[in-house]
Amino acid sequence: MITAANITLAYGTQTLFKDVSLKFTSGNCYGVIGANGAGKSTFLKILSGEIEPDKGEVIVGHNQRVAVLQQDHFAFNDYTVLDTVIMGYKRLYEVKSERDAIYDKEDFSQEDGLKAAELEGEFADLGGWEAESEVGMLLDGLGIGENFLDKKMESIEDNLKVRVLLAQALFGNPDILLLDEPTNHLDLESIHWLENFLGEFNNTVIVVSHDRHFLNSVCTHIVDVDFQKIQLYVGNYDFWYLSSQLASKQQKDEKRRREEKIAELKEFIQRFSSNLSKARQATSRKKLIDKLTIDDIKPSSRRFPYVAFKSERDIGRNVLKIENLSKKGEDESHSLNNLSLTINPKDKVAFVGPNHNLKTLFFEIISGNLKSEGGSYEWGVTTSTSYFPKENDYLFEGDMSIIDWLAQYSEEKDETFLRSFLGRMLFSGDEALKNIQVLSGGEKVRCHLSRMMLEQRNVLIFDEPTSHLDLEAITALNNALIDFTGVILFNSHDHQFVTSIANRIIEFAPNGKVIDRMMSLEDYLNNEDVKKLRYEYYKGESRIMI
Repeated sequence: MITAANITLAYGTQTLFKDVSLKFTSGNCYGVIGANGAGKSTFLKILSGEIEPDKGEVIVGHNQRVAVLQQDHFAFNDYTVLDTVIMGYKRLYEVKSERDAIYDKEDFSQEDGLKAAELEGEFADLGGWEAESEVGMLLDGLGIGENFLDKKMESIEDNLKVRVLLAQALFGNPDILLLDEPTNHLDLESIHWLENFLGEFNNTVIVVSHDRHFLNSVCTHIVDVDFQKIQLYVGNYDFWYLSSQLASKQQKDEKRRREEKIAELKEFIQRFSSNLSKARQATSRKKLIDKLTIDDIKPSSRRFPYVAFKSERDIGRNVLKIENLSKKGEDESHSLNNLSLTINPKDKVAFVGPNHNLKTLFFEIISGNLKSEGGSYEWGVTTSTSYFPKENDYLFEGDMSIIDWLAQYSEEKDETFLRSFLGRMLFSGDEALKNIQVLSGGEKVRCHLSRMMLEQRNVLIFDEPTSHLDLEAITALNNALIDFTGVILFNSHDHQFVTSIANRIIEFAPNGKVIDRMMSLEDYLNNEDVKKLRYEYYKGESRIMI
């Protein structure tokens, strides 16, 4: 158990938290959510002891060990992978190091022998003899083979370092586990493995994540960081979102009688409880939800941007025909080789695969930003495209306000119209006058989505649109693309985003191989024919990246 008692923290005149008191108990997983800059990661650092609050204290249960997912990918460069993971259990690593240092002595004394015997006993009590086996299991689940155990951290790729540090946090069955964005740089198999691991984990987990699928799979509670307060809610992210939206809707409808509100909310709770999955988490959540009273469900104070895409004209029969498209990338593995595809009306295509640069190269060509070196592509005469690039800084050059920037792409130049439009995208009042050169990554994304909505095109191309967005904006964009009636070509690392939008999956496999199936992501992952092709194309079983 870990308790935050009357926590207050301010930076200058900005107060992040004020008099926050929460108790996190064993057997539960708490998902921390909040807008960008709300203080989610800072709160975890306070719980871990890395940051001292201005007021209040953090109380950890007696003899309980706190494990933290480290964010510095280079801090362990001088250590082997095996030692880095074991260092997650500080006392075990200290005992192991001291014991090994004694055994390495050339002049081994009787006193050394007595000390070594004492350390051997503690080493065994701490699970030292099973440590290497546990490390191997953790790394295997995260997609790292045993051949990496003796390698120095400095010699492995950065995305693998992230996985080693995650294994470090999970190692040794810590009593309290603090994870900040643990799914970053993980493939789908690793994320699924982590979901199962946390589902069976009987201690306390507190996790910050923008991955809604992950939050829905593992969380028993949601911790909402908002307006200097931190509120605790029962259930996973979907339950928090849907129940708060329902409560907000009913709060606005003053004519609805309380009895009708109670009946509708009770039906919602019952329906949600019956649909829970994952054995331990499901049982835990159902017990908690069954204890809810109607007054426990509150409308959210969080603001969701308004995102909706409409097209000026319907799309015709011919959308996009690609024949033998070729373009050299950074190397052979990043190149397009004689790619042929036909995109049809109603297609919502997710492009998947481990080579993210190749997907960007493809989008840049069909959007007209790059020229191919061979082959051709042809858009249908009724199509009009709008493109969201992965790197968008070049679109925000110059000295102008957000209103002036958006006016460049709007037929309607009236300031009242533009202000109203930007207000729905959470740029209200003076925010709309902010200079584009000081915008954050998330603000630039919201600006670009505003531009795409004004363009009213019938083909939308998105290259990783969720990367800089908070959960509210991701949810709003996700729902807008589900409702969009035109064609969508996109890629994203967000599992739920891809699952809920795509009706067709195209995977760029090695050596110019392509797998193309008219099916959802979940069906694609479970399709036996696809598994056989992937095994062949990747010269052995591979792990799916989206």
